[in-house]
Amino acid sequence: MSRENKGRPDRRNEIKSRGFKDQPKGADGGKGKSRGFKSHPKTGGPGKPKSSPRPAPAPMPTEAEPIIVQERIAKRLARAGVASRREAEALIIDGRVTLNGKILSSPAINVGPDDTILIDGKAIPAIERTRLWLYHKPAGLVTSNSDPEGRPTVFENLPADLPRVISVGRLDMNTEGLLLLTNDGGLARVLELPQTGWLRRYRVRAHGRITQNKLNSLKDGIVVDGVFYGAIEAKLEREQGANVWIEMGLREGKNREVRNVLGALGLTVNRLIRISYGPFQLAELPERAVLEIKGKTLRDQLGKRLIEEAGANFEAPIVNAFPNRPVKAERSERREETEQKPKQDWISASGGRRGQKSAPLDRLSTQKPEPVKRRSDDGSRGSNVWMASGARPTGAKPARGAKPKPGGKAPLKKR
Repeated sequence: MSRENKGRPDRRNEIKSRGFKDQPKGADGGKGKSRGFKSHPKTGGPGKPKSSPRPAPAPMPTEAEPIIVQERIAKRLARAGVASRREAEALIIDGRVTLNGKILSSPAINVGPDDTILIDGKAIPAIERTRLWLYHKPAGLVTSNSDPEGRPTVFENLPADLPRVISVGRLDMNTEGLLLLTNDGGLARVLELPQTGWLRRYRVRAHGRITQNKLNSLKDGIVVDGVFYGAIEAKLEREQGANVWIEMGLREGKNREVRNVLGALGLTVNRLIRISYGPFQLAELPERAVLEIKGKTLRDQLGKRLIEEAGANFEAPIVNAFPNRPVKAERSERREETEQKPKQDWISASGGRRGQKSAPLDRLSTQKPEPVKRRSDDGSRGSNVWMASGARPTGAKPARGAKPKPGGKAPLKKR
C-alpha cells in the first residue's frame, strides 16, 4: 500500500461489502450514470461503459477508379518491338526519343498507357499480346542476336514473318532441341529463374561407362570446381558401343551444367538434346521449325502467380499474326553457300554412312540406325541385283596376258 493510501480503507473491499444497490446515485437519480456507466437491463446496476457513436460509413464510389500501371520507358519500347532494353536506352541517350513533346535525355523515367512516345518523330507500334513459341534449335547455331566471331545465330535463322522475339534462357552452340521464344521480356525473365521450379529435361549421349547407382547420387547435388549444382534426376537408358544414353532433368539450368556434372563423373558429352522445358515438349517438332502456343494454353500453363510476376498482357491485340503451325525459316544466303560445298560422304566397312546428318526426327531417337547398303561403282546394289546363272565369274581371275584355257573365253582387251 502506498503512502498516500496508508490509513485509508480499501475502496475495493468497501464496494464489495456494500454491493451495487448501495452505490451512490447520480444527480439525475440514475445508478452510476454520472460515472459514464449505463444501467444493466436486469439488475439495474452499472453495465458496460458507454460506447462512442460509430461514424457513418463512407459513401461507396459509383465507379471504380482505373489503376494506372506505369513502367520504365525502355521496357515499353522493348514490349512494342522497337528494340531491346539496352538498345532503347541508347536511343534515349542519343536524343531520338520524345515523350509528350519533350526530348528525353535519361531512361530513368516511367510512362503510362496514355503517354505519347515518338522515335525520330514517328509513333511507336502498339503493345502486342504476350506470346510464346517453340523452336527446334539445331546444333551449330549461337543463341545470341549477334556473334563477334561471325558464327550463325538462332535469330538469323528464324522465319522472316516472325515478330521480334527473345529467347528464354540459352542453349550452347553444340546443344540442340527445344528453345522457347517470346515477345515479352518480363515473361522470359520469370521463366529463367530457378525459383519458378520448371523442370528441364535433356537426352544425353556421353562417352564412357557409368552405373545407375552413381547417377542416383546426383539427387543430393554435386560440387564441381567450387560450383554447387542442385538436385538432378538422371536415368541410364542404354549403352551403345562405347557411349551411354542418359535422360536428365534439372531445374537450375546453370551454364554448361550437364556437361560439367557428367564430366565430374568421368563421362564426355558428345551430344545433348533438350526435349522439354516445363510443360512444353519438343515432341515431333521438325528441326528449325517454329510453333506458337495458343493463348489459352499459355495462360493455363503459366497460372495466375507467374502471370502476375511477369506482368504478362493477354488483353492487348495481336499485331503481327503468325500461323499457328510449324513453320521453317527460308534458307538464307549464308546457308545456301554452306550447303553448296561438297560434303565428305563415305561408307564405312560396317555399312553405316558417316559425315551426313540423319533426318531431324531420327536424330532424337536412341535406337540403332539401320545400316546403309553399299553400292557398286555403277550405282547398282551388290548382292540385291539379280544376275543370270553363269553371269558372275566364280573362279580366280586369270592373270593379265595369260592364254585362255581350252573352251574358255579370251580376256577382254582395253581399246
